[in-house]
Amino acid sequence: MNTPKPTLVQVIAWTTLASGIVNLFWGFAASGTALATVIGIFCVPLTILPSILGVFELIYAAKLFSAPPQEIRPSTNIAVLEIACVLAGNVFSMAVGILALVFYNDAVVKDYFARLNGTLAPVDITPSAPASMPQLEVDPVSEASSAPETEPAAPSAPEPPAKSKRPPRKTSAN
Repeated sequence: MNTPKPTLVQVIAWTTLASGIVNLFWGFAASGTALATVIGIFCVPLTILPSILGVFELIYAAKLFSAPPQEIRPSTNIAVLEIACVLAGNVFSMAVGILALVFYNDAVVKDYFARLNGTLAPVDITPSAPASMPQLEVDPVSEASSAPETEPAAPSAPEPPAKSKRPPRKTSAN
């Protein structure tokens, strides 16, 4: 299938590749630092997670870069995990995840992935003129009959508050 890659898909591929490399190094550095302390030994499973995400990012970027394009869907899961990397202190990966989610919602990128996966026929993305709404015709006879016969009364002055009709309280004097 000869489907040209849009620029935003190439940007997603390059930024995912860069984020994967950064996450690999970030995870290894965090794990090495954690192993230097006694308490950090128990935290090593958490510091390895960026490295695991980095491997998945590299695989996904390789699929996006493949010469005959492979059937692949937008990976919003990877983008969300990239955003979650801010918990490990990786701000670069968070920015890449936000950009990926924004780019996945672009019409050109959605159309590319739909054509690549064979779920949709190619669609023209150029915006068309909005359809005009039909104008409703108003019957002048019914309009005249629904008009009020009398003019509304002018607003009057506010009435004073009504006095309470309750008897006064009785107090006991012992």
